[in-house]
Amino acid sequence: MLVVMHHGATNAEVDRVVRTIEELGYGARPMPGAQRTAIGLVGNDGRVDSSRIEALPGVAEVIHVSQPYKQVSREWKPESTIVELAPGVRVGGRDVVIIAGPCSVESEAQILEAARQVKAAGATALRGGAFKPRSSPYAFQGLGRKGLELLALARAETGLPVVTEAMDEEGARLVAEYADCIQIGARNMQNYSLLKAVGKLQRPVLLKRGMAATVTDLLMSAEYLLAEGNGQVILCERGVRSFDPAVRNMFDLTAIPLVHKLSHLPIVADPSHGTGARGQVTPMARAALAAGADGILVEVHPAPDQALSDGAQSLYPDQFAELVGELRPIAQAIGRALATSDGTFATAHV
Repeated sequence: MLVVMHHGATNAEVDRVVRTIEELGYGARPMPGAQRTAIGLVGNDGRVDSSRIEALPGVAEVIHVSQPYKQVSREWKPESTIVELAPGVRVGGRDVVIIAGPCSVESEAQILEAARQVKAAGATALRGGAFKPRSSPYAFQGLGRKGLELLALARAETGLPVVTEAMDEEGARLVAEYADCIQIGARNMQNYSLLKAVGKLQRPVLLKRGMAATVTDLLMSAEYLLAEGNGQVILCERGVRSFDPAVRNMFDLTAIPLVHKLSHLPIVADPSHGTGARGQVTPMARAALAAGADGILVEVHPAPDQALSDGAQSLYPDQFAELVGELRPIAQAIGRALATSDGTFATAHV
């Protein structure tokens, strides 16, 4: 439920609404706006009798949020959320961010070379896995803390903020120490204990859609993060499994405009995992941007044929540079622009 105050409602009137909600046994989240204040009621599993609240001074209207997710919905917050990864690097709004780098951090030389290459081509942030959830227990699992240290080294050299995955609560605390954004991977989208722990860390979070998750499932998982007080959440479409063996995943681009309609949170697209094939990454990245994605997450490796993980879907550096050049006019055509690593906008070339 959302309590919308009259324009000019006093602080005392807002405080009284908050006290009344708490007396009813629920939580209250005041949300000051440019024109008026709204107060969200949280902790209710069903419809709340709003008659006592509606009668309070300063209350303009009470809106019953119809979606099963509350704080994530546009009913709760009509304005789009902008998440700041680092000073000047924002996800949402007019900015279109490009987060690029290898699937896994393999060595100091590899991650530094990759960071330099993606920044030179126009990336806004650096991705790279220090902890790698793999289908096989015998596959490369990542360098762990050492990988995080190397990502921090790459950030220090290039200035690119770092996005990297956490697989458990202990790993999440380490990622929060070294990185700028905690990624929750597809396999952990419904790991609710991890979501609660990450929500408490108050770091930007990139939440990937699960491999068999509906859009509602994704938004409900995001609700766990917001329920812990962390509104800095970026959603990610990365493809879902389908019946067609011709492609690894179905890259669901319809999820992008749908999420924008249902939620105020930004959403980025991952065509690398969404397709699993290098030759499909560039066309699907172009399509995702045209569909309204707030960013593109793409795997780039200095030598994909030597990669320890996901080499077949990783772009070569020259392919990535070409992709960035193709994305600029698409962004301009829909009234947006690619953000550069210093937070300014890249000039569109058409």
